[in-house]
Amino acid sequence: MMQRPPPEDFSLKETRPHLGGGKVTGDKLTSTYDLVEQMQYLYVRVVKAKELPGKDLTGSCDPYVEVKLGNYKGTTRHFEKKSNPEWNQVFAFSKDRIQATFLEATVKDKDVVKDDLIGRVVFDLNEVPKRVPPDSPLAPQWYRLEDRKGEKVKGELMLAVWFGTQADEAFPEAWHSDAATVSGTDALANIRSKVYLSPKLWYLRVNVIEAQDLIPSDKGRYPEVYVKAIVGNQALRTRVSQSRTINPMWNEDLMFVAAEPFEEPLILSVEDRVAPNKDEVLGRCAIPLQYLDKRFDHRPVNSRWFNLEKHIMVDGEKKEIKFASKIHMRISLEGGYHVLDESTHYSSDLRPTAKQLWKSSIGVLELGILNATGLMPMKAKDGRGTTDAYCVAKYGQKWIRTRTIIDSFTPRWNEQYTWEVFDPCTVVTVGVFDNCHLHGGEKNGGAKDSRVGKVRIRLSTLETDRVYTHSYPLLVLHPNGVKKMGEIHLAVRFTCSSLLNMMHMYSLPLLPKMHYIHPLTVSQLDSLRHQATQIVSVRLTRAEPPLRKEVVEYMLDVGSHMWSMRRSKANFFRIMGVLSGLIAVGKWFEQICNWKNPITTVLIHLLFIILVLYPELILPTIFLYLFLIGVWYYRWRPRHPPHMDTRLSHADSAHPDELDEEFDTFPTSRPSDIVRMRYDRLRSIAGRIQTVVGDLATQGERLQSLLSWRDPRATALFVLFCLIAAVVLYVTPFQVVALLVGIYVLRHPRFRYRLPSVPLNFFRRLPARTDCML
Repeated sequence: MMQRPPPEDFSLKETRPHLGGGKVTGDKLTSTYDLVEQMQYLYVRVVKAKELPGKDLTGSCDPYVEVKLGNYKGTTRHFEKKSNPEWNQVFAFSKDRIQATFLEATVKDKDVVKDDLIGRVVFDLNEVPKRVPPDSPLAPQWYRLEDRKGEKVKGELMLAVWFGTQADEAFPEAWHSDAATVSGTDALANIRSKVYLSPKLWYLRVNVIEAQDLIPSDKGRYPEVYVKAIVGNQALRTRVSQSRTINPMWNEDLMFVAAEPFEEPLILSVEDRVAPNKDEVLGRCAIPLQYLDKRFDHRPVNSRWFNLEKHIMVDGEKKEIKFASKIHMRISLEGGYHVLDESTHYSSDLRPTAKQLWKSSIGVLELGILNATGLMPMKAKDGRGTTDAYCVAKYGQKWIRTRTIIDSFTPRWNEQYTWEVFDPCTVVTVGVFDNCHLHGGEKNGGAKDSRVGKVRIRLSTLETDRVYTHSYPLLVLHPNGVKKMGEIHLAVRFTCSSLLNMMHMYSLPLLPKMHYIHPLTVSQLDSLRHQATQIVSVRLTRAEPPLRKEVVEYMLDVGSHMWSMRRSKANFFRIMGVLSGLIAVGKWFEQICNWKNPITTVLIHLLFIILVLYPELILPTIFLYLFLIGVWYYRWRPRHPPHMDTRLSHADSAHPDELDEEFDTFPTSRPSDIVRMRYDRLRSIAGRIQTVVGDLATQGERLQSLLSWRDPRATALFVLFCLIAAVVLYVTPFQVVALLVGIYVLRHPRFRYRLPSVPLNFFRRLPARTDCML
């Protein structure tokens, strides 16, 4: 039995890190790197060498440079038979780990047996200058090579050596001493920090209107014609045309997702269903997407006729038919929509595709990724657990990836990134992953980067210009329960450029106006979102170094719409939480009616009489009451950003079988007896839901039957009551009626009966359509 961890284990912790190196003014670090802790590095830029002596029998040399600082050693690539090589490589040694007092840059000649020493340059670390941006980069200088005895030898090496921080321009591309175990160009590229941009996505609308002069092979039958459209790996088809002629009509929209640069054409084929499993192609056409019209509002683009090509086989060779059929279509790239590649509940971008429709930014989001603590071992290496962690953050079209910290359960990144903000009601997502592509991971059967955890922060919950420094729990749901994988330490600041513009955003629709003028169906949006996430993951996987498919899909919450008993329970209790306020008001009113507290009931009577006598006070009283509640709750406003809640998600109380069902593939891969058990469980739950829905329908039908004469006596009584009520209400002032009804409802329990009231008895006796149900 898995023990439930204590609640504070999953809680958010506020921290007070030493941001920006503690400097108040003076350098760029305090403005551009003020959300992270300073990390000092010794930088060595190896530029080039000249006049190197030959060491081989042929009189040539294969030079490379070895930069050594204590136990850390970095090497440049080597050149064959070159006495004036150029490397232009940077090495970064963490100052925290420096235990030596001298830096040694040695030029060596690559050899089969043993590499020969050409010469070296030695630096005393006490003499190395410190560089702080925005100072210009330190100019490299020529240094004469020396042998081991300190005597000058032939050849010179151009170097620059300086102390700096992670704000240095050389930092992202440098070889890092803490990644000394990683070798190979591909592996080094995999550990560096990078910024990626999502491809620009468009909705492609294909409005198939009609076709003309189709030539079916069997002219003696009515053709059953439909149109199939393909873009990349997306395929859609129209319904079979109702006009079963050689000039069929459809007037049907097909929607696709396309990404710039447009690589795949739109391929259309008009097909005739000759038999249940046999279709005959009547014509095809391919349309390049880059030449299509772009639509920015609701006005339709011009329709066009396209020629359909048809080939037939003659003596084993393809031959094109000269007489061409035609198809009439209206095709456009929709720039007025926002292509949803994330869930609408936590989108990071809501702008339309067309840049000319974008509004100006309202602020800036700054994110400092400081460190992680208590990470779990994600894989085994040399008989022990290890983790090579990196972070990915996504907001809008911009993705960032930090460098990978090798073999550490407490990695320190201290990297800072900035995004423009166009809407405050958006979410930034930060994920932590374990890099499985360093030590030959590409060859190990396609290893995938493991997910360590994820954090979402909604910008609208942040106060402007305040720096939030918190340690967020990294929670991952496994088939055996929720597990804390560690904590990530983030610093977040949302700066608003115009408070008025931001307040105005709250009055605007969430999505671009085309989503409301020409809305897409729920099934269309679901299918298009799936296609958009596939396109984004494929494009980012093709970047160098790649942002892998499993990383992109985890960040975009692919699969979050799949059935989950745990999530269904959580949503049910969320609904109950929302309704609990109304239920509490109902219980309070019942206590008032039952005179549980006579003083409160008397006060309510007085308030009711005042409102009846002065009805113009009703709305001001309600709004004043809401205002006072809001002011009262301001004292207890949330001071921390929201984070993943295991209680709300029902992750800490989920049954193991429910979690196993959640992690099942689609279609299922479980044995038939388990599937049968789960199906029966689902049937029992669905049966209860079905009963509730049926009861709601019954109440609605009883209301309808009041005037339907389905029960002639009940309808006659109701009609007669309506006539009497109309006369009485016409004669009696409304305030008197309201006063009498209110006093009757609030009457003392001594004047109440335990039996249901007459109107309720009458309503329950009305007929519903349950009698007609099979």
